[in-house]
Amino acid sequence: MSVITRFAPSPTGYLHVGGARTALYSWLYAKSKGGKFVLRIEDTDIERSTQAAIDAILEGMDWLGLDYDDGPYYQTKRFDRYKQLIDQLLSEGKAYKCFMSAAELDEIREKQMAAGEKPRYPGTWRDRTDHPEDQPFAIRFKNPLEGTVVINDHIRGKIEIANAELDDLIIQRSDGTPTYNFCVVVDDWDMGISHVVRGEDHINNTPRQINILKALNAPVPEYAHVSMILGDDGKKLSKRHGAVGVMQYRDDGYLPQALLNYLVRLGWSHGDQEIFSKQEMIDLFDLDSIGQSASAFNTDKLIWLNQHYIKTLPAAQVAEHAKWHFEQQNIDVSNGPDLEAVIEAQADRVKTLVELAQISRYFYEEYEEFDAKAAKKHLRPVAKEPLVLVKEKLTNLAQWTPESIQNAINETAEELEIGMGKVGMPLRVAVTGAGNSPSLDVTLHLLKSEQIAQRIDKALIYIANREKT
Repeated sequence: MSVITRFAPSPTGYLHVGGARTALYSWLYAKSKGGKFVLRIEDTDIERSTQAAIDAILEGMDWLGLDYDDGPYYQTKRFDRYKQLIDQLLSEGKAYKCFMSAAELDEIREKQMAAGEKPRYPGTWRDRTDHPEDQPFAIRFKNPLEGTVVINDHIRGKIEIANAELDDLIIQRSDGTPTYNFCVVVDDWDMGISHVVRGEDHINNTPRQINILKALNAPVPEYAHVSMILGDDGKKLSKRHGAVGVMQYRDDGYLPQALLNYLVRLGWSHGDQEIFSKQEMIDLFDLDSIGQSASAFNTDKLIWLNQHYIKTLPAAQVAEHAKWHFEQQNIDVSNGPDLEAVIEAQADRVKTLVELAQISRYFYEEYEEFDAKAAKKHLRPVAKEPLVLVKEKLTNLAQWTPESIQNAINETAEELEIGMGKVGMPLRVAVTGAGNSPSLDVTLHLLKSEQIAQRIDKALIYIANREKT
């Protein structure tokens, strides 16, 4: 059997972390089996669905690198197909018109709850033929009254639900629009979906959908219902836990590789392995290895993974994503050293791409003023002579290499018979405006000799002004 999976979000909000993990699991299973992955936008909730949410979903999928083989499909463009099948079920006696008003149904449900019963539609119009004229009606699916529905879930094992527990589901509203549960069934059938991977909140929908599939003589896919993701406090992950939209993680400076690696481990494991390339995920992933327990989101673990990927991915891959962050901070990376070289120099020193851009600004533009604490400590009158001499040596270098730069710094310290720190720290503050940077030979090599001379002059002016006060 060819494997075809799907990710089918509703465009009523951003692509959240739970949805992204479901998409990842569906994508991985299709890829691991040489199958197809379909993207379907379930926009039947016309009032709440927005183009902005659709764009956010597509942008999130693109950023994560979860490419789809088919789609995106939109349910609102398939209403003719749903109507055709609803009419077919009506003609076959597998569905019926229900003229009960919402107020009547609410009253019945209130009485049921007061009597301690499960609120449900009582089947009032199931077998009636005395249909009133010119009154609105919904169409309900005639659910079997006897027997059970068995789901052999890849994650939860055997789930068995008695048909007596299920009422007759509305498949078309009184305004003529089809309902979510019916559209899903038709889409999964038409698109040849073999495996449905989705959240555990859909377990109650699954037996209803299976019964509709059987009524249509359609094949029933296999199911895998994934447990929810919890916040650090043990409660369901939500806005109060901070960044829950996928693109918020992009904005906060995370690499998609880090988020994917983190999400895949929220429920799935392969021994004690923590770090997975995308290809390793594909090679090792299996639905039956997903755990049943809810997973707790741990931001510290995600930060650790992000640091790992910033340090270990080829600089060119990091640069693809880092460039956006430099642009957000109005840093023109075309006006300075190669971004990949800067990333190689700074990778060990940051947790996020936001931080990377923040601490790399001096490579691309002149700083406005010195860090007050660093300048007070290192740009003192005693630093004047080392700065003048090291400037001279750097300016006269025949070759601009890390080795020659380091030699010039060493020679300055030797000639003045002072420690390296008495040269290095004033030079670092002069060149970067602050007290922290990669090693000086690397930092200076990324800049031009003329820039460095100008910045040393700026530091000397600062020292001179300090001497006057």
